[in-house]
Amino acid sequence: MHPTIARMQDVVAKGEETAIAGLLAEDVRFMPPTYFATWTGRDAVAAVLGHVGQVFRGFEYRRVMGDGNDWALEFQCKVGDLDAVGVDLITLNDAGLIQTFEVVMRPYKTVGALREAMNARVSTDPRFLKFRNALS
Repeated sequence: MHPTIARMQDVVAKGEETAIAGLLAEDVRFMPPTYFATWTGRDAVAAVLGHVGQVFRGFEYRRVMGDGNDWALEFQCKVGDLDAVGVDLITLNDAGLIQTFEVVMRPYKTVGALREAMNARVSTDPRFLKFRNALS
């Protein structure tokens, strides 16, 4: 397994924003499951993933599939009292940093609960005023 993927499994679930940032390419692109938009840039993506790590409960990776620069990590977790399963689709750059990070998740009801929880968190985080421009 690639060392970045191994390290990611430890830090993403805990919402360790600083440790997450160290795994991300400067121009990383993150596609969340909650809406059709892309977060771009290390600071913005690390902040979003830090909040996600605080919203998810009981997060654990169940399977890791991949090789080289392309990886799929299947996870399960809870958002509030709702169960969820999903997949993190990761592409690493040549330096071994996360270049793209796309999340697919189900069921729909849990994705809606995640969106509400994330909107509540980022609306009270002053950093996200500057990150609004990071959405493309």
